[in-house]
Amino acid sequence: MRIISALVGLALLAAAAPGAPAMAARDQLVIGISQFPGNFNPNIDSMMAKSYVLAMARRPFTAYDADWKLICMLCTELPDIAKGTAMPEKTADGKDGIALTYTIRPDAVWGDGTPVTTKDVVFTWEVGRHPKTGVASSELYERITAIDATDDKTFTMHVNKRTCDYQGINDFDVLPAHIEAPNFADPAEYKNRSAYETDTTNPALWFGPYRVTEVSLGSHIVLEPNPTWWGAKPHFRRIVVKAVGNTAALTANLLSGDVDMIAGELGLTLDQALAFEKRHGDKFEMLYKSGLIYEHIDLNLDNPALADRRVRRALVHAIDRDAISQQLFEGKQPPAHGQTNPLDRVYFDGIPKYAHDPKQAAALLDEAGWKAGAGGIRQNEKGEPLRLEIMTTAGNKTRELVQQVLQSQWRQVGIDVRIRNEPARVFFGETVAKRKFTAMAMFAWISSPENIPRSTLHSDEIPTEDNGWSGQNNTGFRNAEMDKVIDDMEVVCEKDANQALWYRMQTLYAEELPAIPLYFRANAFILPKWLKGVTPTGHQYPTTLWVENWAEEREV
Repeated sequence: MRIISALVGLALLAAAAPGAPAMAARDQLVIGISQFPGNFNPNIDSMMAKSYVLAMARRPFTAYDADWKLICMLCTELPDIAKGTAMPEKTADGKDGIALTYTIRPDAVWGDGTPVTTKDVVFTWEVGRHPKTGVASSELYERITAIDATDDKTFTMHVNKRTCDYQGINDFDVLPAHIEAPNFADPAEYKNRSAYETDTTNPALWFGPYRVTEVSLGSHIVLEPNPTWWGAKPHFRRIVVKAVGNTAALTANLLSGDVDMIAGELGLTLDQALAFEKRHGDKFEMLYKSGLIYEHIDLNLDNPALADRRVRRALVHAIDRDAISQQLFEGKQPPAHGQTNPLDRVYFDGIPKYAHDPKQAAALLDEAGWKAGAGGIRQNEKGEPLRLEIMTTAGNKTRELVQQVLQSQWRQVGIDVRIRNEPARVFFGETVAKRKFTAMAMFAWISSPENIPRSTLHSDEIPTEDNGWSGQNNTGFRNAEMDKVIDDMEVVCEKDANQALWYRMQTLYAEELPAIPLYFRANAFILPKWLKGVTPTGHQYPTTLWVENWAEEREV
């Protein structure tokens, strides 16, 4: 693929003729992000860097907007029981299912001019439900028992579970059948043979306001306007997304003019942004958005030491999350005691909480059979040391600093923790997705409002080689009660009963601790003062889903 140079600062001096504009319009925007996508197929792996880029070149059927409302993007209208476009029905085994009718936008076409049709929908379903494909979230595809195509644009989806949030099919990422069908001949090899990997700049893969035109792996991605886009004409002739894995270097790129803005979804951490604002804030537009972002440490529960809940609780008691919040983030990123954010309507404050208590941590470790040994490191009856490894994304200075703080605090109670980090592309694409981390993996989950955590907590969602590494239950958490609560949360829609299930789910999570909660994040958007239209959402759907609204504000 051809490498380009990322030209920035294209404000040209205008001609000196009377009445001429002072500056020429900017036709390029360079965005800095801290990670490079692990791949470009919308259904394979889950990574915000990919979501951020693909949102400029694709549109989901349904998504949440900046007001946290479910909306249609690729469809014309949400299905509705009252309107007859959603019809309750019985499944073959007598359970409550539902038939959902959607109509694809009549003007929706792929970048090569081929209409987006129900053939693409049916093909995508075949890919998503195949056990060897390894899609990030196969659960929706598996729930669909049939798809009836009324015509090229209208289809009815038969789903074997009548959920409370039946209207949304946010995870159904449509694929171009006319391009991808030959690549799916061997489903087990589809991940590698997909045109999204082998021919990423093919216009037929894209149908957003922009399309991917150039890729330099690990470096940058170029997007240019898609001539077949049906919506508002995008302002910029070229958008360059530049990946700079070291956040200090990312700041330097912004100050030098090598990038115009730093994305809030994947840019500077809050502490870095606050420090940057004190020094340079007058030169940029600074936006802060608290959201449904949960910084945590996934624990590999197949590790014999971490399989013991007492050890997991000791790990949490040993760390001082309040001090981390105050000293690193000026209290603006509150400590997390569970995975559900206080901003979410379903949040429950009555869950068990584990205060910083090294004495309690030591008592739990003693009870679990880990006694103080040589050099202060605990060991079991076999003489094996309590030694764990923690991993995260290399180059993220805040995460690396948090690792060092945690390492020190765990050392004080006799736990020897070693640090080993990897580039984000490897960390998310291989280590986390395939559960290759031996003990602890620190990263963030970003969710939508009232998002039921099936993919991360249900035992059916544990990635394995047999299921093509599908699912996001990377901890390997298996709990029969949690499985039932999650199953019930989806179908028990009466408000009080549903809320009670949400409370029980959060309580179970806090009791069992399949992950170590750290803090709820806020995102910092650093924008040029001339850029308007960027609206942070506070959830997993990025600002780039509305990139056609971004424009330069100019004096007239």
